[in-house]
Amino acid sequence: MLRSASLAMLGLFVVGVTAVCGADLPLVFEDDFGKGAAAWQPTDAAAWRIAEADGNKVYNQFQNSKYKPPHRSPFNISLVKDVSVGDFVLTVKVQSTNRNAGAHRDMCLFFNYQDPAHFYYVHLGHRPDPNSSQIMIVNDKPRVMITKNKSPGIPWDDDWHQVKIVRKTGDGTIEIYFDDMDKPVMQAVDKTFTWGQVGLGSFDDNGNWDDFQLRGVKASGK
Repeated sequence: MLRSASLAMLGLFVVGVTAVCGADLPLVFEDDFGKGAAAWQPTDAAAWRIAEADGNKVYNQFQNSKYKPPHRSPFNISLVKDVSVGDFVLTVKVQSTNRNAGAHRDMCLFFNYQDPAHFYYVHLGHRPDPNSSQIMIVNDKPRVMITKNKSPGIPWDDDWHQVKIVRKTGDGTIEIYFDDMDKPVMQAVDKTFTWGQVGLGSFDDNGNWDDFQLRGVKASGK
């Protein structure tokens, strides 16, 4: 679902990059939300809905969740049901709708999610600090930053943006891309979790998601 000529060009570029970076990974799941959100598992269904943006159906996280995680970590989470992966390449389009959220204006992506106390997420925050604009781990305690490079922060505006995650469990690589699909904005190396679900959300802000694609190696927890 493309919204403008510029986004169309971006989409074509991203498809090409994904084909290169995930060439040996099969398509596991994709969703453009045109038929609803039955494939998704929100922690608080009341905070999510299918809405229309720019003439397209999108997955809209429109209000703060009442979900209470067991440790300090994001409140707004929706996971892909019944799909766990090890290595993967995930691409998705995102639009932040919290214009007045300030320094921590954010959206988040979750991966290698095993249960509410064990997972990774990337906090796509406007201004970096130890809890914002970082790759984080939740390992049965409050989230901890594991980013290895200095995060530049995410230049949120009212437009749509492209995000990609590349996860390689063999060497622990985690790479986060935002619009620029050649150079990651955040990188980490960690082997604590090597399988799990993936998902969308935010810490405590709102936004829209569209054109989700997951290529990867299916895995099951042990």
